[in-house]
Amino acid sequence: MGGNLPGTKPGSPGTTLSGRTAEPLSLDLPKRTRSICPECLATIPALIEVEDGRVVMRKTCPGHGAFSDVVFSDAELYRRMADWYFGDGRGFSNPAEAAGADCPERCGICGYHTCHTSLANVDLTSRCNLSCGVCFANANRAPYELTFEQAVEILRRFRAQRPAPAFAVQFSGGEPTLHPRFLDIVSSARDMGFSHIQAATNGLKFADGDFARRAREAGLHYLYLQMDGVTDDVFVKFRGKALLETKLGILESARRAGLRVVFVPTIARGVNDHQIGDLYRLAFGNLDLVSGISFQPISFIGRTEEADRLKNRFTLSDLAREFSLQTGATHPVDDWFPLNSAAPLVRFAGALSGTEPVNQACHPHCGLMSLLFVDQRRNAVPVTRFLDLLGLLREVDRLSIAAGRVKAKTLSRIKALQAFHRFFDGGSAPEGLTFYRFLKTLDGFADKRYSWEEKHKGHTYKTFYVLAMHFMDAYNFDLERVSRCGVHYAGPDGRIYPFCTYNAGPTYRKRVEDGIANA
Repeated sequence: MGGNLPGTKPGSPGTTLSGRTAEPLSLDLPKRTRSICPECLATIPALIEVEDGRVVMRKTCPGHGAFSDVVFSDAELYRRMADWYFGDGRGFSNPAEAAGADCPERCGICGYHTCHTSLANVDLTSRCNLSCGVCFANANRAPYELTFEQAVEILRRFRAQRPAPAFAVQFSGGEPTLHPRFLDIVSSARDMGFSHIQAATNGLKFADGDFARRAREAGLHYLYLQMDGVTDDVFVKFRGKALLETKLGILESARRAGLRVVFVPTIARGVNDHQIGDLYRLAFGNLDLVSGISFQPISFIGRTEEADRLKNRFTLSDLAREFSLQTGATHPVDDWFPLNSAAPLVRFAGALSGTEPVNQACHPHCGLMSLLFVDQRRNAVPVTRFLDLLGLLREVDRLSIAAGRVKAKTLSRIKALQAFHRFFDGGSAPEGLTFYRFLKTLDGFADKRYSWEEKHKGHTYKTFYVLAMHFMDAYNFDLERVSRCGVHYAGPDGRIYPFCTYNAGPTYRKRVEDGIANA
């Protein structure tokens, strides 16, 4: 492994596992990056800078003129997220890339990519039983459906990634449950060793209790349930029909089947951003079933006038602010951290075990989250209120270097445990959360048996996560983020694509779907 490059943090590799030079991540503002022209999709330079307290991207295409967009509405939160960057991963030892192409045209996934597959996406079918104007897939545009054999081969490809096979898979579409062999494909994923199996679904098929039960028996764990609001006018606007009563019935069906649910609301300014707190309260009314909320601020796919974008753009910092104002559960800056923050813990575990688990070293501005610990009276306390999480992660990151040496493994374990204890403030923890109970809850994050198997009931403390991911579009496209994406799609063409090249930018989705439809 090469040394650190200028501008990278300690622990960042100079090269990926395939020998490619890892491009350093720039964190200071203003900064230069590479983007694309929203009109011709040519790769062009871009500037990201602070203006009136916001973080904005500016870029100019020689043929199509200047474009600007808001990346974060709060520059303070943008900078705070950068504090949680712990260096890049090392990518794959067996990548596949388009020869001679430059990013984003060399997806395969390529040897320059630094992040493992945190979540594998498999689009099973373009068919859908709804027609939603906000859908990435534009379902039913180019009718296609994977064969069972194609789906299984895609799953095998994700499990064959080295050095870290994908462990979490999400079946999507279209509506994945409309695939005639959906349950067989779920069973295949379970048998291949995927430990986290979910469906990105509108849920309509799960209203059938028998189907929900059979899906759970096949190995499905989670419904990533399209849940945009708590009133029917929101569903009519987004999904074309009143669905609230149906959605509530789906929750009951999932509960009886033993499935877990994560709410996945698409958020658009002026449509449902005022119901963010209501969705949280609905989730808390079903805490035995709902594990969290994954908010997705809307992306602008297709041509959109700048005035409309600037008026309607809803960024991650908008989400953190509105969630905090509408719920009172979090502070809009202090209780949020990026999705890559688990990287030191993963790195430390790998050093102790001598393996390389799936790293979580995505870009610090791809998404953010808050983790709530919930007592028996449903009082929610963010983990950042009783744990100096950033201080702990910095210490664990330092210990991971020593943990790689055989003679130091035991000492590193002891020092890590001491660090957890030192950064834990029992006086600020929610009722009943002792340090020992906190450690047992961490067991549940690392090993799903503790949170799923009945014999381990009571092992963990109740947690609830609030997550937000702002998937890019052609107006805010940043190739620094693309090369660090951890959410990957795969198609029967044998290639694997980062989420934001599949659904935006070069839009590989269209190429893959057209290839399937025309085969």
